[in-house]
Amino acid sequence: MQPPTGGEKPPSTYHGRPLTYVSSIPQPTPQPAFASLPVPGPPFATSNAPGQISGPQFRPPFSSSQPVPGGTTAVPPPPPPQAPFAAGQPVPGSSPFAPVGPTSGAAATTSPPIRFNGPSLVGPTPAPTYQQPEVPRFSSPSKPVTPLQSSFIRGPPQPPIQSVPMAQPPTQIGSQLGMRSNMPPPMASASSLAQQHVQGFTNVNQQRSMYQPPPPPPPGQMQFPNVGTAVAPHGQMQFPHSGATMTAPPQVQFPSMGPQVGPPIGSTGAIHSLVEEFQSLSVGAAPGSIDSGVDVKTLPRPLQGDEEPTRVLESYPLNCHPRYFRLTTHALPNSQSLHARWHLPLGAVVHPLAESPNGEEVPVINFGNAGVIRCRRCRTYINPYVTFADSGRKWRCNLCQLLNDVPAEYFSALDASGRRYDADQRPELNKGTVDFLAPAEYMVRPPMPPCYFFLIDVSLASVQCGLLEVVAKTIKSCLDQLPGSPRTQIGFITFDSTLHFHNLKSSLTQPQMMVVPDLDDVFLPLPDDLLVNLSDSRNVVDSFLDSLPTMFQENPNVESATGPALKAAYMVMSQIGGKLLLFQSNLPSIGIGRLRLRGDDVRAYGTDKEHILRVPEDPFYKQMAAEFTKNQISVDIFAFSNKYCDIASLGTLSKYTGGQVYFYPSFHASTHGEKLQYELARNLTRETAWEAVMRIRCGKGVRFSTYHGHFMLRSTDLLALPAVDCDKAFSMQLNLEDTLMTTQTVYFQVALLYTSSSGERRIRVHTAAAPVVPDLGEMYRQADTGAIISLLSRMAVETTLSSKLEDARQMLQLKLVKSFKEYRNLYAVQHRLSGRLIFPDSLKYLPLYILSLCKSWALRGGYADVSLDERCAAGYTMMVLPIASTLRLLYPALYRMDEVLTKPSEKENIDELLMQVPLTVQCLDSRGLYLLNNGLSFILWLGRMISPDLINVILGGNLANFPDLSKVQLNENGSEVSKKLTKVLKTLRQKNPSCHQLVHIIRQGEQPREGFLLLSNLAEDQSAGAASYVDWVLQIHRQTQG
Repeated sequence: MQPPTGGEKPPSTYHGRPLTYVSSIPQPTPQPAFASLPVPGPPFATSNAPGQISGPQFRPPFSSSQPVPGGTTAVPPPPPPQAPFAAGQPVPGSSPFAPVGPTSGAAATTSPPIRFNGPSLVGPTPAPTYQQPEVPRFSSPSKPVTPLQSSFIRGPPQPPIQSVPMAQPPTQIGSQLGMRSNMPPPMASASSLAQQHVQGFTNVNQQRSMYQPPPPPPPGQMQFPNVGTAVAPHGQMQFPHSGATMTAPPQVQFPSMGPQVGPPIGSTGAIHSLVEEFQSLSVGAAPGSIDSGVDVKTLPRPLQGDEEPTRVLESYPLNCHPRYFRLTTHALPNSQSLHARWHLPLGAVVHPLAESPNGEEVPVINFGNAGVIRCRRCRTYINPYVTFADSGRKWRCNLCQLLNDVPAEYFSALDASGRRYDADQRPELNKGTVDFLAPAEYMVRPPMPPCYFFLIDVSLASVQCGLLEVVAKTIKSCLDQLPGSPRTQIGFITFDSTLHFHNLKSSLTQPQMMVVPDLDDVFLPLPDDLLVNLSDSRNVVDSFLDSLPTMFQENPNVESATGPALKAAYMVMSQIGGKLLLFQSNLPSIGIGRLRLRGDDVRAYGTDKEHILRVPEDPFYKQMAAEFTKNQISVDIFAFSNKYCDIASLGTLSKYTGGQVYFYPSFHASTHGEKLQYELARNLTRETAWEAVMRIRCGKGVRFSTYHGHFMLRSTDLLALPAVDCDKAFSMQLNLEDTLMTTQTVYFQVALLYTSSSGERRIRVHTAAAPVVPDLGEMYRQADTGAIISLLSRMAVETTLSSKLEDARQMLQLKLVKSFKEYRNLYAVQHRLSGRLIFPDSLKYLPLYILSLCKSWALRGGYADVSLDERCAAGYTMMVLPIASTLRLLYPALYRMDEVLTKPSEKENIDELLMQVPLTVQCLDSRGLYLLNNGLSFILWLGRMISPDLINVILGGNLANFPDLSKVQLNENGSEVSKKLTKVLKTLRQKNPSCHQLVHIIRQGEQPREGFLLLSNLAEDQSAGAASYVDWVLQIHRQTQG
């Protein structure tokens, strides 16, 4: 059958099957801080219930209103009251571990890794009200106490526990620690402790000068006063709800590490006497007091966001930038026994296509006739860490140490130091990140043109919410910016209870729509004209997009044949591959892949069947994802339903194809259209790597065992990525293959083979090196909190797919407690700091980030806290976020804006004007205007007593004129205040261009919006059954004491 042209009448049947022709163009009061209670039972209990983590067990970290079946344990009667933190006398039952020294041997037992690769936007959820009720902060002695529920007693009076300064590091420690490098330094004398005010020491090599401590601070600066006892006359913050006045949180001072001198640690010779820097926090109460004894002003807070560990480049200047590759600790253990004592995840976070730092271009290398130079044995690409021998005729691989021949075209003589004369002119020998042009042998087939195929739900729900108009206008506005012009291909299928194929052949004057009602045996009526070259068919595509909003304006169909539509799209795209964008407004209800309304079953929470709600119901979607990946098709999901639409099942398509999930709950074009327009435009116009595969090679003795993110694992270490872009990151866990490492440095190389939008086959290569150390203290000193949290968040999300939410939160707390306990064993006894929570400087934010992760949308609470679709969408989003975006989502930035907008300032830089405040309700002044930024949205909070004039200037009218603030859009109205606010929002959006942050305006006391938009983001307050930051620190201290 010949396809119809512009003037022909299309056939009514196709091989005996019905075919309908439809024209595409239509005709014309704060409570007491702590209660006095007897000491509860032990916070940890062992359980042999299936699915539980073996070894020392936590009680549920979040409170539950009902008993959990299959996992309850009896609580022994409480012992007689005593002081909660007596020095050297831990509270009975408060520690899950026996008081032993540093352990060695097998690693702590953990749950087996679960394969999950998953993303999306987070929507509203119920949360506690602004005025919290007067309820006891701690549970009754008759109830079991969980690790996230603090309980303290009033004991006999004790003197306050003072801050203990550290002594000067000993001058001769190499001989003392030569045989046991993991042993902490000897204890300083009492007189030395009384004279010094140094908080820690810098690790030094034998050849380096010792760290010179800063001058001692004035007397009293090292003290940790009780809450509310320190009031400064300048820089105060008012707490209108508590009536208290508190000084702005001071910066915690940590000793400077100084620049690295000499060779990096582990590169030459033995490692001598690594003395660990650490910080301690007083957690004892004053005599007779009932408060926590923790000064909230001294608690570490990441008010500056993510800090990239660029200090690594001082030791290893040839490494790729940390923006591309970050290890959880930049000091790898030299043995499996040392790895077992680390307790935190050992691994890396890779962001292969991250935007270059400082706007630098990644150099592109073309070897020409020489071909890409690689190691014959391990296939490592040539990099700055290879060495040359035999007068430049050989080069030694830095990963496997094999000598390789240098091609004649690449030969260069060596200088006296063995370095090539042309090393400075060759980026592959002096830069950690390069692009190699790949020759023909790196291609299975010729590079395919970029292809964008749109699968659009046109049922009644899509029409009513205004989805079609926003999508059509956005796509049309982006056609000129689509990558790959003039090779770009484009196509459309619309669907409700039938499939609508659109003929966009360039010879047509207007598009033609072919309706196929047969969903059981899907076929293509016009196989050659459904995917067309955009440049050739531009006029027809424009005509189709102009008519799309009105084409289905009167459509009463409420069904959604998503499964058959996916099969049809696969048939169209299978020969080329590309990107498939699915716009879904309903639960798939007809044809293959239909899903039932299983919803959120409250009876399943707390049982072994809870995780079934968060995994795909129908295997059809995972099978389709495998077929899509095999044919180089990536799937992005745009879900808009205001009812349950089973994101858990639909998201599988993105999870295994390198795609992304965008979720817009209760979508309406007037409110959310701007966000959809921006994010769809960025998805279409950002630079994309097509037909990609990624592999990470490691040096001898280590290997990556488990991978986390959105991809399909083609072999043990090859990640298939039909499409990948600058907004997606991946993480992986690292294992030691050898019992004892023999090398002093381990090298890593990330290789991403991809097709650029211009049709070039390229290889993006990132190379990094890290030292191997025999000292646990050095591992802590080189730890990277951002990489640890990014990896832990993905591990926790994966845990929820096979276990309860409670188990995922327990896993996080267990790792934190074990890690801090191990660190405490290194130093607490020698320095007599039994009344303090001891933590390394590098991990000072880790407790707060883990607490925030437990309160995140993906892990928080249970049935009543977050809807199932929003929870699954948050999990998929967390699986692809880069490190900086993950940390901003967990600990949002809160700014006081009324002073910034109204007071004149000489500072023009917005970053200098904005001062971040802690995420606690006590920092919210009812007379103020606050802006919260979690990376995905902006929340503008209006205090109850805010100036009416400021409201009029910002909103353009009286607050009484806006009965429903959820529908109010913030627009610039010409005033100076409005212009300044618009500039602030624009600046913050430019820092995170991956998504568009809508502004949600809420009033103080406006429930439930205030609860699920603002209060649920205040990570330092008690919410969703989780402890406050102060309580959390005290719990961690109790559990780490041995």
